[in-house]
Amino acid sequence: MFYKSKEGKAQILALYDQKLQQLNIPYQDAQVKTKFGNTNVIINGNDSQPPLVLIHGTGGCAPLILESFPKLSKQYQVFAIDVLAQPNKSDEHRLDMKTLDYGQWLLEVIIKLGLTNVTLVGFSFGGLISLKALEFSQIQIKEVFLIAPVYIVNGNPFLNLWKMFIPLKKFIKTNNKMHIKKVMHALFSEYDEFATNFLASTFEHCNMDFSPLPVISQRKAQNIDTPITIFAAEKDIMFPGRKLIKRAKKIFPSLKKVVLLKSSKHVPSVNDFSAIEEAILNSTNKE
Repeated sequence: MFYKSKEGKAQILALYDQKLQQLNIPYQDAQVKTKFGNTNVIINGNDSQPPLVLIHGTGGCAPLILESFPKLSKQYQVFAIDVLAQPNKSDEHRLDMKTLDYGQWLLEVIIKLGLTNVTLVGFSFGGLISLKALEFSQIQIKEVFLIAPVYIVNGNPFLNLWKMFIPLKKFIKTNNKMHIKKVMHALFSEYDEFATNFLASTFEHCNMDFSPLPVISQRKAQNIDTPITIFAAEKDIMFPGRKLIKRAKKIFPSLKKVVLLKSSKHVPSVNDFSAIEEAILNSTNKE
C-alpha cells in the first residue's frame, strides 16, 4: 500500500484540498479510469483553448504544479494530472519505471479525456513520464517541455546520499523536521512552510519509491521526433543542469531548445517558474 495509514492519507488529502482552495481558481475534477488505476485530473481554463497537460514530480500533486504556472490557462485549457502512487487523489498503484507503463498510462488518460494535439509539460519525475509517453506513441502529443527531468542523466550518487537520502532516512526514522529541512535546502531554490509540511507529511505517511532511476538510451531517444524544450537547473544535485544539457543535445534529434536555469536547484524559484511559463506561452509551435 502507498499510504501507511488511513489517518496519514486523510492528513495529506486535507493539505491537498487546502492548497487547491488557496489557488482560488475555477476548476473541474475529472476521474479517468485506466487499466493501471483511477486517475484524478484537475482541469482549469476554457475548453475552446488548446489542451496542455501538466505532470508533477515525485512527492507532488496537481494543485502544487498548478500553483507554479498560474497564467497558462490564459492560452490553454490546463489538465493537471495526479500521478499514480503519489500523495494525491489518484489510485495507489505504483508502475514500473523500467517499462513503458507510465507512458501508456498517461496516453490512456489523454485519449479518454478526448485530447489531441497536446502540449505536455513535465517537471522532474513528470519528465520521465513525458518521455515514456513519447516512446510509447507520439500521435496525440504536439510539443513537450521538460523541467529538471528525470530519465536523461543522474547526479553523483555519493552527493545525493549525503545531501538528501541520509537526512531523509533520518527524518523517516525520527520525524524530526530538522532533517526534512536539510532535504528541502538540497532540493529547493526557495520554499515556504506549506511545501515543508507537505513533503514532511508525504515521507511520514507514504511508502515512497527509492529504487534507482533509469536513463533513456540513445537509441530510444533518437526515435522521438516531437519537439522538445528542456529547462535544466544548474545547481541540481539529482540531475545536474550542464550534464543534462550536454547529453540531451547528443541524443535527441528533435531537441528544439535548452535553457540553463542559473543557480537553480532541482525545484526552481518562483521567478524561474515564471520565466518557464512565459517560454511555454510564447512557444512558436503554438497554433
